[in-house]
Amino acid sequence: MRIGILNSGGDCPGLNAVIHGVVSAASNLGWDVIGFRDGFEGLLPPGDYMLLEPARTIGIMKLGGTILGTTNKGHFVAKVGAGNVAEVPQEIVDKAKTTLRHLEIGALIVVGGDGSLTTALQLYRQGVPSIGVPKTIDNDLQATAMTFGFDSAYATVVDALDRLHTTAESHKRVIVLEVMGRNAGWIALYGGMAGGADVILLPEIPFRMDVIANYINQRDAQGHHSTLVVVAEGAKLESGELVTKEKVGNKGEDRLGGIGERVAAEIEKMTGKETRACTLGHLQRGGAPTALDRILGLRFGVKAVDLIKDGKFGRMVSYQQYHVGDVPIEDAVMKLRTVAKDSEIVAAARSVGTCFGDVQ
Repeated sequence: MRIGILNSGGDCPGLNAVIHGVVSAASNLGWDVIGFRDGFEGLLPPGDYMLLEPARTIGIMKLGGTILGTTNKGHFVAKVGAGNVAEVPQEIVDKAKTTLRHLEIGALIVVGGDGSLTTALQLYRQGVPSIGVPKTIDNDLQATAMTFGFDSAYATVVDALDRLHTTAESHKRVIVLEVMGRNAGWIALYGGMAGGADVILLPEIPFRMDVIANYINQRDAQGHHSTLVVVAEGAKLESGELVTKEKVGNKGEDRLGGIGERVAAEIEKMTGKETRACTLGHLQRGGAPTALDRILGLRFGVKAVDLIKDGKFGRMVSYQQYHVGDVPIEDAVMKLRTVAKDSEIVAAARSVGTCFGDVQ
């Protein structure tokens, strides 16, 4: 049997571990693995791919990024069509199916987030035996408790906060750290808690600048003259505005960025304290994956091959309660997993004095 694998969307620490897991498990079954380059774009005729032999993936688990390359734009951007449903244009899907037939691909593994898995579901519904593997540093897919890449991403936030603590304390400053997180604030929450941030601002919890300013002034009065603020890029201003770097229209999602600078400016204006802003950006995506993400990625890759062996197509690998299982892909793409304001983890953060900028 010959199977295909591609990764689509943003790069993510642990992708190479998934590829290694797939190739090793498939090789044990006597199967060939074709890796498509640059995401779904590699499916367009005549096809852009490589044969992934076991020798080619030895030692890649420790590497960041992906040996296959990836893209989150191109021809496979979903467009809203009949019935107000977002789908990849049919002519593009047909071209992809032609390539898969030509290469005699018996099953396709798609490693990606919500958008990529939606495309995988579309292919499955049109006769392509497809398996999904969840991939997002945002950890925001509903049908799995954790995605690989998340641990590496928030570890980068913790490292940054460890460094910012010292400079903030030395200068008695407020420092605002902007991190990734469009719709879900898991990176900001976990990174902020582990890194000892004083204020954490999330897309899910509306905040008020006067609450944050009062909190900082109270800290100052108590002798804590520096404050660290972590803000997710998708957190909205009091007006409800989402701060963006670039409007892209109907070509995809707007590029977020700048909320950190806006929050820092308001804090300095309202408290009189010297305030600086820092943006981590793509540092959160890059570099070697943590040990947890390597193991999780490897297990996901092996499970994807097991699902193919069992003929369980249209399924996505899922991690729940320390067990790697599977769920229907459609269960994964219907709803994002976001931070609940009344969740246990938010309550724990509040108990140790973390401010979320909301009125209690």
